[in-house]
Amino acid sequence: MNNKIKVLIGDDSALTGVSTANKLRERGMYAYTRRKDSDVIVESIRNDMPDVAVLDITAQNGDAVTIMKKVREMGGKFPAFIITSAFDNEFIERQVMENGASKFLLKPYDADDLFCAISSALGDKANSLSDDMEIIVTDMIHQLGVPAHIKGYHYLRTAILYSINDKTLLDSVTKLLYPTVARIYDTTSSRVERAIRHAIEIAWNRGNVDTLNAFFGYTVDTGKGKPTNSEFIALITDKLRLRYKSVLKLK
Repeated sequence: MNNKIKVLIGDDSALTGVSTANKLRERGMYAYTRRKDSDVIVESIRNDMPDVAVLDITAQNGDAVTIMKKVREMGGKFPAFIITSAFDNEFIERQVMENGASKFLLKPYDADDLFCAISSALGDKANSLSDDMEIIVTDMIHQLGVPAHIKGYHYLRTAILYSINDKTLLDSVTKLLYPTVARIYDTTSSRVERAIRHAIEIAWNRGNVDTLNAFFGYTVDTGKGKPTNSEFIALITDKLRLRYKSVLKLK
């Protein structure tokens, strides 16, 4: 961690924001404060392009989720968001993480806690996450019930990994994504499509229902059957892109 790391503290109060910024400066970071107002914070992210934004879950004219959505919509640099809250609430934590936060930090916390959170969000993770992503995707599809011994498992994992790095592949799964996977495994697009469909069928029919519902939520109606290949791949890809966009420098 060095003085090139720019940290926005979304709180300009003397007791919390200014004090926290001072402690981060002592650790070699460039930390500055802005008023706890979503419009002010979004404008600062647009103009100052911080590496990290430390925000309370609540703010004037919106909340942390609103801020992250606005920042994503305007394009450009998406900082690593560390969202703080006085409430240990699983729903709130899930909402902020699914919308792109790197960390959810409970109050009260001290400067060491925040420094560790920033280090985790931007330190070695920024360099190693691309390599670790294969492990993350593997673990995710395994939890969803896709067996590792079938071809569709490997095709599905590769399709998700390539889609994370290049989301345009999802714009035309048949013409772009399947041929990309097929070339890697020296097979045909139709075989890739069938194998992935078979893998998803197994997961949907034999996987843990609670795990599937917890992961997909209301985005897929389990009563109407399994998701399509495109839906399954897109849902996992979008979830991981949102979670790791800031450190993977995804477009």
